[in-house]
Parts: sequence; C-alpha cells; structure tokens
Amino acid sequence: MPTFPNPTLYEIYDRDDVGTIWDAARAAGVKPGTIRVWVTRKKIEPLLAEEGEQPLYHLPTVHRASQVRSGRPSQAA
Repeated sequence: MPTFPNPTLYEIYDRDDVGTIWDAARAAGVKPGTIRVWVTRKKIEPLLAEEGEQPLYHLPTVHRASQVRSGRPSQAA
C-alpha cells in the first residue's frame, strides 16, 4: 500500500485532477524520473491504466506527496 493512496475512482470528479507523468512532475515541482522513483518506493501509485497506455496520476495526491521531505526528522520523538 502506498504512503499516499489515491482516492477511489468514484471520488475523482474533475478530470483536471488527473494527468500524465509530466503533469504529475509539474504539480510536484520535480522531474518525471522522480515520479517513477516514488512509484517504485511505493510513495505514490498511478491510477489504473489500460494495457499499453501511459499511466495517469491523481495530481492532488502527487502534490501532497511532494510536500513531505525525505529523511529523518531533526528531532527524535
């Protein structure tokens, strides 16, 4: 299960909230390769895609994932 799960397909009302890996990278302020790494590390996941088609991403989820910085906190709890 990813750290930042997508909403269900029934909860995505606006088609503008869904985009390609390039749109996701723009929304997060990173390069597309970073989005691929986040998928590999299960930080985010693409929405369902048809076989042979480019995966789509929920842009608000990608943006929320970009707000969390990696690494250890400066103070341990």
